Amino acid sequence: MEEKTDEQEDQKSGPERADSSPEKNGEKQEPVKKPETPAAKPKPAPAPKDPRDKLFKPEQTLIISSSPHFHTHDSVPKIMWSVVAALVPATVMAIYYFGMDALIMIGSCVAAALVTEIIMNKMKGEGLTINDGSAAITGLLLALTLPPSLPISAGVIGSVFSISIGKQIFGGLGYNIFNPALLGRAFLQANFPVAMTTWTYPSTGKYAQIDAVTAATPLAQFKFDKIVANYGDLISGNVGGSLGETSALAVIIGGIFLLIMKYADWRIPVSYLGTVFILGGIFWFFSPGNYPDPVFHLLSGGLMLGALFMATDMVTSPITTAGSWIFGAGAGIVLIIIRLFGGVPEGVMYSILLMNAFTPLINRYTRPKYFGEVRA
Repeated sequence: MEEKTDEQEDQKSGPERADSSPEKNGEKQEPVKKPETPAAKPKPAPAPKDPRDKLFKPEQTLIISSSPHFHTHDSVPKIMWSVVAALVPATVMAIYYFGMDALIMIGSCVAAALVTEIIMNKMKGEGLTINDGSAAITGLLLALTLPPSLPISAGVIGSVFSISIGKQIFGGLGYNIFNPALLGRAFLQANFPVAMTTWTYPSTGKYAQIDAVTAATPLAQFKFDKIVANYGDLISGNVGGSLGETSALAVIIGGIFLLIMKYADWRIPVSYLGTVFILGGIFWFFSPGNYPDPVFHLLSGGLMLGALFMATDMVTSPITTAGSWIFGAGAGIVLIIIRLFGGVPEGVMYSILLMNAFTPLINRYTRPKYFGEVRA
């Protein structure tokens, strides 16, 4: 049999397919609709090129942030407790010369300062700040400026005032205008004038045969009686006076430590002590019988303690180089005026507090000029 080709099969079956179409059967054929193709979305315009792409890109990413830009291992607690350590020599000498009275006064003032700090933190709803050491420094410095015979209750009141009014009322550490310890001492001076000017002799063999209960400081002896104290006693601390102002050597040792650690600006004590030395020397040169010599000025009273530990307070002293010189020189001028012409023999407290008030003004007018700045 012959095989039918595909073409023959198509020819034979073609009419049959035609007869069976819908048009031939009387049915109307509807046109087949082609599915509509969605319109092509327009391509987004290319993003503009960032002109910064053409700039040089360093291998190391530069981070722009606010100051401070220099980071060190120092911190507020480290600095504060270092200051406490620097006061250890003066504290030991105070206890050595004045015995348990000095120890009880120092402990009471520090404890009162810490408790007041905690209470103020709770009242303000903030975390405890006693760990930073600032409250301990305030209590210790206040105690070292007080007479050994001052009632303990007065020292506690002074510590409470120093922390609450001198520090926390301004916002806490870093916001106070005046040195808190000196402000507390000024408060005690105004409220307990007799007790704050009653001094006792050290409990050493030199004064063992003296029956007097009270004593005069070297500055008071010269101002009212023209008696000059022995320089050896002034250096060692074997004289009457406040707990921390007796031994100039002990205070200097602690101050040198702060200067080496760069926790105190050396310009302030240098300008403070230098101004006192120069002005005191000028008056002594023209009238040695009426005015003490400059070395006596440096070693007596609370000048060393104030110049090295209080005038250098980071919060209440200027931050500019020129401002530090002005601050120290101004305090020295005020001190000489009070010591030589005032009604009280000592003026370290007043000189530092007065310059504390001028610190914002000093910072403003001694600010270095910015690079490219044109002043009007």
